[in-house]
Amino acid sequence: MTENAAAAPLTRYYLSMSETLIDTAAETAADEISFNRSFEGPPGELVRLSPLVRRMVAGNPGPMTFTGTCTYVVGSGEVAIIDPGPDSPRHISALIGALARENVVAILVTHTHKDHSPGARALQQATGARIIGCAPFAPAKQAAGDEAGKIIRLEGAHDPGHAPEKIMREGEAFETSDFSLVCVETPGHTMNHLAFCLPQEQALFSGDHVMAWSTSVITPPDGSMRDYMASLEKLRLRDDRIYWPGHGGPVTEPQRFVRALAQHRRQRERAILARLGNGDETIEAIVSRVYESLAPALRAAAGLSVLAHLEDLVDRGLVTADGPATLATHFHPA
Repeated sequence: MTENAAAAPLTRYYLSMSETLIDTAAETAADEISFNRSFEGPPGELVRLSPLVRRMVAGNPGPMTFTGTCTYVVGSGEVAIIDPGPDSPRHISALIGALARENVVAILVTHTHKDHSPGARALQQATGARIIGCAPFAPAKQAAGDEAGKIIRLEGAHDPGHAPEKIMREGEAFETSDFSLVCVETPGHTMNHLAFCLPQEQALFSGDHVMAWSTSVITPPDGSMRDYMASLEKLRLRDDRIYWPGHGGPVTEPQRFVRALAQHRRQRERAILARLGNGDETIEAIVSRVYESLAPALRAAAGLSVLAHLEDLVDRGLVTADGPATLATHFHPA
């Protein structure tokens, strides 16, 4: 299927920046971001991508999930499954049927959004495989009032039932005789977000941290712009040759793409700082100027993105706030 009509506008506001990445005119010219929204992975069909990697797309398209969640099968005969997807009997049944002659030995989860982790339990019941990977959802802070409700509606909420047998940490690996999957901690989109490296193919399963079709949504309180940008920098310094993301097609020039994402986020932060300098003190005022062409129905989501920027700016001492950073707070240049 083609991209959901609501998906394209969403990509315009998932943007921020970080002072930790190298900001040069040469990078700006060389690394202009180019999203690939041509992906049309057929749901319920297990497709071979490489000698060690296969993919099945769940039938859950939407503005946040693009054409659906990508579930990956690594190995042959003895296999691991990455991100079994939503609580969808049809998807899990298709996956189990496609692997009927193979032995599922592990189920790895990148993060606990409901489009990625709930399917792990049904898959475990059917196969007996261990669930490993990211930690259960445990927010570091609480949102207040309407802010919490908007965050839940935007992100689709976390999976409260995720209970892994093993929480993987940076550098830990799941290994078979044919392949290994190495944990790369990538907090930011969520606090518990992980990626998994497949060294045998110099590939990275990037979850929702880096995707070819769109930038990643970062919404407080569970999302952190500072952590997200630090995780981007970590990936920029790696030598992975391809990313297999949680939605959409592969990222085929990952280092260049990560630099381009950082440039977009710098541009967004500069725009927010400029509005503060011009006297805009509230998120509502900033959104009305920075996102002038955004559909009214998406303004609330854009406000959460701006809040993520402002939290980071306050933490870095570049912006002051009249109180705790919320959607209603007044902000000022430092």
